[in-house]
This record gives sequence, C-alpha cells and structure tokens, in this order.
Amino acid sequence: MADFYTDTVLEHFRNPRNSGEIEDADATGDVGNPVCGDLMRITMKINDATEVIEDIKFKTFGCGAAIATSSIITEMVKGLTIPEALKISNKDVIAKLGGLPPVKIHCSVLAEEGIVSALKSYFDKHPEKTPPPELEEKAKLLAAVEVHEH
Repeated sequence: MADFYTDTVLEHFRNPRNSGEIEDADATGDVGNPVCGDLMRITMKINDATEVIEDIKFKTFGCGAAIATSSIITEMVKGLTIPEALKISNKDVIAKLGGLPPVKIHCSVLAEEGIVSALKSYFDKHPEKTPPPELEEKAKLLAAVEVHEH
C-alpha cells in the first residue's frame, strides 16, 4: 500500500481529520460510487449570515483513498465561504494529498461531489437564499464526469 500512496494520503487514512457526523447539520451530502462501493456523507454547520462553513465532518465507507480525500477536503473547506469552497476541485484535493494513483482519482471526485451535494442541501433547506450560479454549474459538470471506475 505504501508504494502506491504518498505519506500525506497514508496519514489522512490512518488519522482522518473531522471524522464523524454533525448533529442538527445545516447541510448534508450523501454521495456514492456504484462501481467500487465507496459511500460518503458530508455534514456541515454554516453561518446563515456570512455563509461561512464553520464546521464540517465526514463519514466514509470505502478504501483508504476515499477516506483520505474525505479527510483532506474537510480541512480545505472548513472556514471558507460557500463561493470559496466551490472553487476547490478534485485536482486541488489530489495536489494537497501529493498525488493519487490513477485508479484512485475517482475518490477525489467523490469528495468534491460530497461538498457540492451538501451545499445543494443547504440551499434546499433555505429557499429564501439564492445559491451561487457556480453551485449548479459544478453539479452539472460533476454529473458528466466519467471517472467512477475501480
């Protein structure tokens, strides 16, 4: 396993950050990869006035790369505003981890999908708020990505 993964990936797999679930979350995103069976739930606490992601947690059932990408993306978006969080791509996740094997790239896409899914749920719960246009654009882009192979 160590031959395929960077030290950062292994560290986030062995000692995941922000693992768990937020009770009374403002946003919840459930995503999965039907091919390999990875499942991810992202929960967030979002400040309604500032739209800052104040807390974020994940629960992931999957391989080491799925757990590592979940862990690192929570660190990356915590403290950001919704528009800032939407700027983070799976390529940013891969770079922050120092790389992923090509057959595990789908895990970084799953992490990005988890953030988008959670943010969509936030705006579903708050119809009085207008979601940033980037949210729908990113959701459509991710739906068209074909990397869910194992």
